[in-house]
Amino acid sequence: MSSFVSDPRDFYQVQNPPPGTVIEPTELEIGQGFAKGPNPDPLPKLFQPLKIRGLLAKNRIWVSPMCMYSAQDGFTTDFHLSHYSQFAMRGAGLVMVEATGVLPEGRISPNCLGIWKDEHIDGFRRIVNHMHKYGTIAAIQLGHGGRKGSTIPLQLYGTRDSMRSTVEEGGWPDNVYGPSAIAYDDLHNKPKEMTIDQINIVRQAFIDSARRADQAGFDVIEIHSAHGYLMFEFLSPLSNQRTDDYGGSFENRTRLLLEIVRGIREIWPQNKPLFVRISSTDWVEGGWTGDDTVNLSKLLLDAGVDFIDCSSAGNDPRQKIPLSPGYQVQFAERVKKEVPGMLSGAVGLITTSELARKVVEDGSADAVFLGREFLRNPSYVLSAAHEMGINIKWNNQYERGRLKTKYSFV
Repeated sequence: MSSFVSDPRDFYQVQNPPPGTVIEPTELEIGQGFAKGPNPDPLPKLFQPLKIRGLLAKNRIWVSPMCMYSAQDGFTTDFHLSHYSQFAMRGAGLVMVEATGVLPEGRISPNCLGIWKDEHIDGFRRIVNHMHKYGTIAAIQLGHGGRKGSTIPLQLYGTRDSMRSTVEEGGWPDNVYGPSAIAYDDLHNKPKEMTIDQINIVRQAFIDSARRADQAGFDVIEIHSAHGYLMFEFLSPLSNQRTDDYGGSFENRTRLLLEIVRGIREIWPQNKPLFVRISSTDWVEGGWTGDDTVNLSKLLLDAGVDFIDCSSAGNDPRQKIPLSPGYQVQFAERVKKEVPGMLSGAVGLITTSELARKVVEDGSADAVFLGREFLRNPSYVLSAAHEMGINIKWNNQYERGRLKTKYSFV
């Protein structure tokens, strides 16, 4: 039990070890049905710790960033505290806060989170501090919506003939921009082509937001360069048709992302990892490819990135995605095997504990990110461990809910 504190409102139970940590069961626990027997030897890699710079993830089942559309003017609320805390309390090794706008017009919708001003820091710090009480790595995804900005939140999808958010709804239809004046489709705003001054502003906004993330206590930053948002819009020749230093060749199209990475790495503490999420392919002929992702990952490694979060698609409505369980694992595997020194994560239709285990055990990825499956089952880490016959620490307050292998009155 924790020591008493001067202000009772600050009291919390110390979790030692933290929930989500593998512990060897006692004979009594085996007898009571909390475990079938000793933990597997060797322990599945999914539940082995992973060291990245100065951090040690207690397991490799991580919460993917997912937009919640629950903010006004970028500020966190009690919803965000309870939403992210539930995963930490139930043992996730890392929890990634959703895409957070580095500028007001960098949000995807008017209801997305932001970190473009210092006033946002305290709300994030409250969430980070709570996650840390459960030994969970607190991460945040920094992003800019680009040409897919000023859109409606998820709950309004299908209720109108457009994805555009109006000024009256808090949108910024006249301030949507991208690398080129090419709309995603007829349902989105047509962007203005960015000037060099705007590119410079965006670059600095990412760096300034990284500084705020550090002040809030985050352990990891992930740059969102996927799903057709601004950073990926620059990468793909389908959305970037500029003729200056930021368009045309592979070197030019990757320039802005690399400049942002180098700028963040200069101010981001050396003991803290830097991630990048990439759409590993456009799934459209003539677009960004898996080979491009591997080549970019090599440059990102040299620039100070530690981990590539391998997603795909979202940049062109002509995409043909071969959806199936683990369909994006192939990209994480290529990065891991073809870019020595770079860690990779797999994401996308990884739902069963069997598949999650196989991805990491086979060496296809160093960790798995789960999104919707965590929404369906916030206790995924605990239930996956149970299915694998692994004894895992639950948080103190939920101890009586521990899953059993046989019935008993204890």
